[in-house]
Amino acid sequence: MPMSDRRSIATVCLSGTLEDKLTAAAAAGFDGVEIFENDLIASPESPARLREHCADLGLSIDLYQPFRDFEAVPPDVLAANLRRAERKFDVMEQLGADTMLVCSTVSPDAVDDDDLAAEQLHLLASMAAERGIRIAYEALAWGRFVNTYDHSWRIVRRADHPALGVCLDSFHVLSRGSDPAGIRTIPASKLFFLQLADAPRLDMNVLQWSRHYRLFPGQGSFDLTGFVKAVLDAGYDGPLSLEVFNDVFRQADPRHAAVDAMRSLVSLRETVAATSIPAPPKLSGHSFAELSVSGPQVAQALSQLGLSHVAQHRSKPVQLWQQGTVRVLLNENAAPGESAISALAMESADPAASAERAEKLLAPRLPREHQADEADLTAVAAPDGTSVFLCRTDSWLADFTPTGEAERDTGLTAIDHVALTQPFDHFDGAALFYRSLLGLHPESAAEFAAPFGLVRSLPMADAGHSVRIALSVAVLRRGDWAPGVQDPQHIAFASDDALASAKAMRALGLPVLEIPANYYDDLEARLALPPGLLAELREYSVLYDRDANGEFLHFYTPLAGSRVFFEVVQRIGGYAGYGAANAPVRMAAHRRARLSSGS
Repeated sequence: MPMSDRRSIATVCLSGTLEDKLTAAAAAGFDGVEIFENDLIASPESPARLREHCADLGLSIDLYQPFRDFEAVPPDVLAANLRRAERKFDVMEQLGADTMLVCSTVSPDAVDDDDLAAEQLHLLASMAAERGIRIAYEALAWGRFVNTYDHSWRIVRRADHPALGVCLDSFHVLSRGSDPAGIRTIPASKLFFLQLADAPRLDMNVLQWSRHYRLFPGQGSFDLTGFVKAVLDAGYDGPLSLEVFNDVFRQADPRHAAVDAMRSLVSLRETVAATSIPAPPKLSGHSFAELSVSGPQVAQALSQLGLSHVAQHRSKPVQLWQQGTVRVLLNENAAPGESAISALAMESADPAASAERAEKLLAPRLPREHQADEADLTAVAAPDGTSVFLCRTDSWLADFTPTGEAERDTGLTAIDHVALTQPFDHFDGAALFYRSLLGLHPESAAEFAAPFGLVRSLPMADAGHSVRIALSVAVLRRGDWAPGVQDPQHIAFASDDALASAKAMRALGLPVLEIPANYYDDLEARLALPPGLLAELREYSVLYDRDANGEFLHFYTPLAGSRVFFEVVQRIGGYAGYGAANAPVRMAAHRRARLSSGS
């Protein structure tokens, strides 16, 4: 199953002018582009100059698209369509493009007649062949008569012209639930082009789904691996090309989107065929989480949670707070009043392989200042700017000098998960980043109505659930009414007994986020919890959830600084969720706490 190394991207995937898109595609390492007609029309550059510009950037022009509503039409409409095609062939010759995409018709002038469609496509292909051009016929999922790939292939086969083949688009195939296995019956010589897009599973009109919600491979729910294998098994040896229509990508920085796009293809290639990329090394937990802070609020909260300031970095203003294997670094480099999770460190079985994998997936090492006798840790940047370290704990602990402060025990056993609210434009890119670089797998996504809008969450974890990262995003951009905390973040600590931890932390003066009595009245009505347990949950403001696999107890602190807070969680049995049903209650409670404190 040979697989081409050529990678292409449709200009419609990216934001900006055509020149912006070409520059971003080249910088991300793409070999070629599909020129979307609307982008060319809006460009001041002539097709010939754009050909030179692409050549200067190292880009080939692999496809010109789309040519719409051509086949199975009356003679007068056909004549107009052929004239239109001749003019587009002129443009393609200047561009140096040799393949044109023809979409199955949605025209009201067309009729349901495969013989007529084949006859007219044969005529178009004959005209194209005289100009050294090929026609790639694509079945749109919403095509008026031709909306499946096998139907488009039947028409191409009936037309029987060497310059006419099919274009296979993963969205059009998989959105309709078509079985890609049949692709293996199409001769390789007729597989002219391959377009790839992922998408979430949505119950909606397929045209709207396609125009607004496509994603890069690995960001959605489609089986792109199986689809691509079927195409390669049929003998396709052309470029892997992305064609993604997405409202967020259309307004995001094209440089970042192009990197996400290339990362998705590199990751997809890894799942389809053997590559030189090291497999994700096994992770065994969070080595540390680092917060940028200003002032004493975060340190005070950690102390009340039972962590101790056990060491100080030898050359940097960084404190190590610890309880057992729970380690949090405080870096006093934030603006006044600010707090943020600035770095995550995962315990990697092979940090060197992790670094090489990150490099191959377009996440180069971040430059870091360190003394000659200090650990040279590998760090890469996540899409939201968070530094991600891949290390062994024993490699960096020696950089800290003990303070002599004794450790305490409030029952914390590990960092259970880190929750990061993503900027609107980075949510899908962040999911791809953690999935491809670290080998984390998406778990059950959720959407819930928060006090200030709809929130989407996507938890991710490694196979052993030793590393968990919970991503979230506000589904719509907020306007001026935004009383919520901007991009809140939190660290959740695991405990084997959340109630015992709550009692111990109360003794240390921890102010737990207060949960209203209505919540516990509802718990009693819905779940009939034992009266003793319910009373303790009320007493210590501990929230509760359960599913078929187990139970979940958790409680929160108020905000420490501008947007960071902490959570303590207890997982009982096989519960693997995050208490998503309780998130709106927590958000409302945080709002009340801020109002009462005047922040």
